[in-house]
Amino acid sequence: MRRYLALVWTSLFLFAMGAAGQNLPPATEGDYTVQNFHFRSGEVLPSLRLHYTTLGAPKRDANGRVTNAVMVLHGTTGSGKQFVSPQFAGMLFAPGQLLDAARYYIILPDGVGHGKSSKPSDGMHARFPHYDYDDMVAAQHQMLVEGLSVNHLRVIIGTSMGCMHAWVWGETYPDFMDAMMPLACLPVQIAGRNRMMRKMAMDAIRQDPAWENGEYKSPPPGLKTALDVLLVIGSSPLQMQKQSPTRDAADAYLDNFMQARFASTDANDFLYAFDASRNYDPSPNLENIHVPVMAINSADDFINPPELGIMEAQIKRLPKGKFVLLPITDQTRGHGTHTLPAIWKDYLQELLSESQP
Repeated sequence: MRRYLALVWTSLFLFAMGAAGQNLPPATEGDYTVQNFHFRSGEVLPSLRLHYTTLGAPKRDANGRVTNAVMVLHGTTGSGKQFVSPQFAGMLFAPGQLLDAARYYIILPDGVGHGKSSKPSDGMHARFPHYDYDDMVAAQHQMLVEGLSVNHLRVIIGTSMGCMHAWVWGETYPDFMDAMMPLACLPVQIAGRNRMMRKMAMDAIRQDPAWENGEYKSPPPGLKTALDVLLVIGSSPLQMQKQSPTRDAADAYLDNFMQARFASTDANDFLYAFDASRNYDPSPNLENIHVPVMAINSADDFINPPELGIMEAQIKRLPKGKFVLLPITDQTRGHGTHTLPAIWKDYLQELLSESQP
């Protein structure tokens, strides 16, 4: 019976995604260039390109304040364009959905070092400034205010790395948004197994002689080990067992994953993206976040396992904080559950209702 219900739910889910995908609102891409951007490391980039994708149009009140802007922040090695898909945009931005682009102004930035924004592989390689999460958030803020003339956000939704950026946003610009939904992260310094896994991936690249201090002529083999780590930490044991129930199926999945990702991933970009988390630690200033926060993690998240109990303790420090731990089901996808709004959008609706200006 459980398997039958799972198949029914999956069929309905895929049908809904297909129907929504046919009605996705048009997306617009653009770039904003910051001159002489100063990084926290002391480095300066003469021209920093910040790419973004938008849906809908901004609306302002009588005082010129934007009232309908929603920013969605991607994860490590991702881009804003990933959210323009049936499984995400179709569930949130399509006509009649919770964040219908006819009513909301959706902003999907590419973080520094990611997507079509400035990154090491543009030509500077290991001479590219060593950005961190504070730099990435500061650049996002400048892009919004100066590039898009957005002076306020209705809500920030952050996934994985974007989840951590949401916490930085809440502390650095506490009056800039009405609400926050951080998905799949913890509001503390990255330590323990999480840090070890990240260091494994970075060391695999840095310690590969073929890396040549970032001036490699072809992708260093160490990148494959780094991608192995990425595959494991982002996976769900239940789903991987279902998708690859035999040895041959598992081997084929791994081979296909590596072939696709190795060909499309630059080692310097990957290294910088992972290293950007080195200074992250919002825990000392969580009390500064005074807007409603709905933090969501999944019980099958290998990166942020529930047995740590960290979120339960930290969320109590927020005046208006709530934490939801999604149980493991046939629909959750481990760490990747953050990009399946069909699973958590009811909590977003609750957050929007509670944070109504």
